[in-house]
Amino acid sequence: MRPSTLHALQRAAELNSQGRFIEAVSIAEPVILAADSEECAEIRRWLADHRDDLTGRGDNG
Repeated sequence: MRPSTLHALQRAAELNSQGRFIEAVSIAEPVILAADSEECAEIRRWLADHRDDLTGRGDNG
């Protein structure tokens, strides 16, 4: 995954955790749409690996 893609996903996750979902999507969406098939697979893995962080489910133990 390109460093710029990873940075955008990390920033979007940070914004989402702050309750700023619209801003998070506005950052992540263009990066996801511009990704090729290989990078899309890497993005899917990253999202799956960070699912609890993105949804807040990890906070409840």
